[in-house]
Amino acid sequence: MKVNFSERVSKYDFQGEFLDIILKAAADPSLTSFAGGLPNQGAFPTEKVREAANKVFDTMGYRALQYNAAEGYRPLREKIAARYKKTMGLDYTADEVIVTTGSQQALDMFSACLLNERDQMIVENPSYLAALQVFHHYNPDIQAVDLLEDGIDTEQLAEVVKNGDPKFLYMIPNFQNPTGLTYSEETRAKVAEILKGTNTLVLEDNPYGEIRFAGTQGNSLAYYLPEQTALIGTFSKIVAPGMRVGWIATKNKELLEKFAVFKSSMDLHTSILDQMIINQYLEDNDLDEQIVGAVELYKNKATKMMECMDKYLPEEVSFTRPQGGMFLWATMPEGIKAVDVQFEAIKAGVVILAGDPFYEYDREVRTMRLNYSVATDEQIENGIKILGDVIRKMMAEKK
Repeated sequence: MKVNFSERVSKYDFQGEFLDIILKAAADPSLTSFAGGLPNQGAFPTEKVREAANKVFDTMGYRALQYNAAEGYRPLREKIAARYKKTMGLDYTADEVIVTTGSQQALDMFSACLLNERDQMIVENPSYLAALQVFHHYNPDIQAVDLLEDGIDTEQLAEVVKNGDPKFLYMIPNFQNPTGLTYSEETRAKVAEILKGTNTLVLEDNPYGEIRFAGTQGNSLAYYLPEQTALIGTFSKIVAPGMRVGWIATKNKELLEKFAVFKSSMDLHTSILDQMIINQYLEDNDLDEQIVGAVELYKNKATKMMECMDKYLPEEVSFTRPQGGMFLWATMPEGIKAVDVQFEAIKAGVVILAGDPFYEYDREVRTMRLNYSVATDEQIENGIKILGDVIRKMMAEKK
């Protein structure tokens, strides 16, 4: 028989096909991989989560295995709202938070509730590739606005907003994936100024925001545009990614009502057991203490990688110096394609991720993403040295 798939899943998925090649290579234990985006398992509070799980079963009984509200477990939503007040000075209530199955579902919910075919929306250029994959399901008209060192190009953004009617701007202002860049406060304020009074919403993704090891916390767009902004967060980087507990928070009542109805049609609710376990973990432990340990780990890894890149890469290679998160972004010398470096590096035993799938339109780019969160110091040293040798060889062949 022939399966007649929908157009949505039958379309060519550049990001997915590209990643599949790389992730298969990265799974080879003989290779050193800087291509992934996994948190370091050394940062997982494994025993404390185990204790929390045991306590949930001891105290909550069948309630931990029963259906629950689409919006999520209220005690956990209260803690998420309180965390926004503590860390970002934002006043949310539990009723303004909906728990999702990871932040990926929040991206899908927002897109499904906002986008019709060919509706205009805006992304950073480059942007998070898994977000691009989600947006593509809804066939929008994607406007890609370049990233500068201090955030999105506000002149380009103003032009797009002026000449179109974009439904929303998707942005990652802190330790952006893939570049590691962070928006300056001036850029944040300018973005808010451009969007104020328009019908363009802001979808602000902040998966890495608490993993800061340099610089200072900037204001969320929700500080400037509370009714126009929806925030995505996740416990994946600060507790455990496998539990798949994220959230979306907004003060826009219309959005909240629509999200709750749509969420219930997607999966009824996110795993209540996982929500209860994380809530119990937060009850019994100091999350700030947990984050301090993770920040120190990632700071050391980032520092090691940047030191090795300074030492081993040709001076013609430039790269970002992140203030936090899990990635940095390198630009190859003129005439060197990152895709070519990627495949030559794999032959030499190192996996990196060329920048192509992070762009909506650009191809054969000179940029690449490097992840430092998982590799050992020895792997970082040896891997970056090999990468430098590969790039030098390619430069010599171009002469």
